[in-house]
Amino acid sequence: MGIFEKLTFTKLKDGLAKTREGIVGKVARLLTTKTTIDDELLDQIEEILIAADVGVDTSLKIIDSIRQRVKEERYSNAEELNVLLRDEIQRQFANGSAGLQPNLLDLASKRPIVIMVVGVNGVGKTTTIGKMARQYVSDGKNVLIAAADTFRAAANEQLEIWAKRAGADMIWRPRGSDPAAVAFDALKSATARNADVVIIDTAGRLHTKVNLMEELKKIKRVLQKQNPDAPHEVLLVIDASTGQNGLQQAKKFCEAVGVTGLVLTKLDGTAKGGIVLAITKEMEIPVKFIGVGEEIDDLQPFDKQAFVEAIFAQ
Repeated sequence: MGIFEKLTFTKLKDGLAKTREGIVGKVARLLTTKTTIDDELLDQIEEILIAADVGVDTSLKIIDSIRQRVKEERYSNAEELNVLLRDEIQRQFANGSAGLQPNLLDLASKRPIVIMVVGVNGVGKTTTIGKMARQYVSDGKNVLIAAADTFRAAANEQLEIWAKRAGADMIWRPRGSDPAAVAFDALKSATARNADVVIIDTAGRLHTKVNLMEELKKIKRVLQKQNPDAPHEVLLVIDASTGQNGLQQAKKFCEAVGVTGLVLTKLDGTAKGGIVLAITKEMEIPVKFIGVGEEIDDLQPFDKQAFVEAIFAQ
């Protein structure tokens, strides 16, 4: 397997079991009581989508489009609704949300690639960084991890465990140090040793009066003093089970540091996987990775077509 191989369809389908039940399962049970497509049925499906955190606006668009197609294409059998629903969910994904293709990053001209990972505490940033590092190392890349979350107790120790698992080096300073200084040291060291990838961990909450977003902006400014193109990626990690709270987090981080892509973790533990669609549609930011399990290869590039197929799989 090469770097960042896609999940097997079976593993993806299994990981999305709760979301599938939360949307397709509920729709299927609803259709057992209906034989024709009417406004009442469409309203009930709209409620199912909203409950799965697809988002109010996006759910309305999906149902409006289905209503229009029913009228124009003369659908009448309720059993045909699954096909319509699948088509419209597929159409609603934002253009360009197919995911990150790490092998397409031009390491020859941009080395080191700098990936800044942001998000609130508890969403799985450390795990995500470890899994990303592991896959880059497995592909023969030299990876350096910067422990720039210097405020959280045991943050360095947790990241060090993952760095060792991944076979990556790590730059750190004592707790309470300036996070931007850690990022600066890491990029300087990576440049000197001709490393391929620098992954920068960041705080999700500060235990001082310093504003989190200002601290993240500072890290970005310091990186750009060494390399005007850095960071090449700003990945926001969101716990999918937080639903609409994740959307609010995305808005705040985007305003502060210009997020380039999203990583949605813990999709296997929630029925609210519709948040993938809500965020990509409302924020117009691509989901680049999804996590559907605890294994090292369960963090994978997001494929919107496979995602929809897995949700509607029998």
